[in-house]
Amino acid sequence: MGLWEALGQEAAEGDTLWVLAGFLISTVASRAFAAKLQQPRFRSLGFLLVVHLVCWVVAAGSRAFGSDLYKDLRAPGIVAGAVVLVGSIAAVLFNVLLPRLRVETPRIVQDVLVAIVSVVAGVAVASRAGVNLSGLIATSAVFTAVLGFSLQDVIGNVAGGLALQVDHSISVGDWVKVGDVTGKVTEIRWRYTALETRNWETVLVPNAVLMKSNVQVIGRRQGQPKYQRRWVYFNVDWRYQPSDVITCAVTAVKNARLERVATEPPPSCVLMEMSESYGRYAVRYHLTDLAIDDPTDSEVRTVVYFALQRAGMQLSIPAHAVFLTEDSADRREVKSKRQLQRSVRLLDLLDLFDDLTADEKLKLAEGLKHTPFASGEVMTRQGAEAHWLYVMEEGAASVRVAEGGIEREVATIHAPSFFGEMSLMTGEPRSATVVAVTDTECFRLEKSTFRDVLQARPALAEKLAEVLTRRRAELLAVREGVSAEAKLKQLRGSETDLLEKIRGFFGLSG
Repeated sequence: MGLWEALGQEAAEGDTLWVLAGFLISTVASRAFAAKLQQPRFRSLGFLLVVHLVCWVVAAGSRAFGSDLYKDLRAPGIVAGAVVLVGSIAAVLFNVLLPRLRVETPRIVQDVLVAIVSVVAGVAVASRAGVNLSGLIATSAVFTAVLGFSLQDVIGNVAGGLALQVDHSISVGDWVKVGDVTGKVTEIRWRYTALETRNWETVLVPNAVLMKSNVQVIGRRQGQPKYQRRWVYFNVDWRYQPSDVITCAVTAVKNARLERVATEPPPSCVLMEMSESYGRYAVRYHLTDLAIDDPTDSEVRTVVYFALQRAGMQLSIPAHAVFLTEDSADRREVKSKRQLQRSVRLLDLLDLFDDLTADEKLKLAEGLKHTPFASGEVMTRQGAEAHWLYVMEEGAASVRVAEGGIEREVATIHAPSFFGEMSLMTGEPRSATVVAVTDTECFRLEKSTFRDVLQARPALAEKLAEVLTRRRAELLAVREGVSAEAKLKQLRGSETDLLEKIRGFFGLSG
């Protein structure tokens, strides 16, 4: 018998053409239509295909040269081919057909089904090829006992993985905590469940361990979004009433518009502990992105810190801390002078106060109140009534206007600058919302302080009306897309009306 004839006969008896066709079709279809190609599975099928082809060629050569060796080589080749054919059909089914029908099958279920069908197919084709399995069946009881005892951990892991998938207690994408490990479930395999931690580590937890341990599924609540409630602690001493501290912290976090802090349920603050020298508080908020916990906690702490600073509330110092710096009257006076000089230099940089004398600027500087803001906090809100002006020493802020329910940015303020001048000068509600883009150093100028300066020199109101008209023209020019010069010409007639509003608001004579 010739070699080619032997190859053809072996191919027919071993279904080689069917095996090759199945592997090629599954490979092409999966690469063309599968959303996610499972490379390890195709590598295993490729290895078994090579085994099948080697057995086919060697068996054909043995038959061509009149040797009986081909009978021994045909069986492993046929079994390998059967497994390749089963794996190819499974690849098309699980990678192409079922996903198109929007049927998601867990990986471990796929593996178990393929393994069972492969064993059945291998036994069937081996029997058809003339392999005597009676001896194996006769000793199967002993073999099964030994195998079961030695592989009890493996069997437990497989059973655990199947149980997790069947009852949907844990799914890919869930955040779970097992012991001291917290991570996102990325895979549930035969032996283990893979957890990706926030430290860029992958922890492999045996499925049997999951079945025996208390597993905390983070962020899962019936009928609710996938949020996690976080606790941010801080201490404030007893000079400040707990109700004031709680209101300050809650208001700040609510108004900060932090990206990963949920608005519903709203943030809250509670007094957790009462010590001898301070109260221990906790801001509680719901985290919307479970992967970014510590950075969001940091943002909330920053917002609370700046809010307490604006309210004049200091974080507590442990009662046993001792400072040896002597707080003398001279030292306080030096500190006060430095702060006044800093405030006067800031006022010198702003055109709104160009016409003020040195004494008038000093008067305003004495009345400035330190009011810092954290990045993301709302500094003023459109429509609010607040009779004061903000002076920015450091940082940047975004000016936003809401029209028709849609808020858009119309300008960006960079320090040194000021905003809220119309509310200070005329008592009008805030015309825009101002949000801190960075951490900002701000000072607040109250109406009462500015009234003393204006009443001492009423003529100053005319200059202020001119500056305010120019500022309004610049803002409207940005909002309407026209030049500032053209808008200023349109508003020249309203300068007199603005002057009258200033005089009326501060009770000045004409």
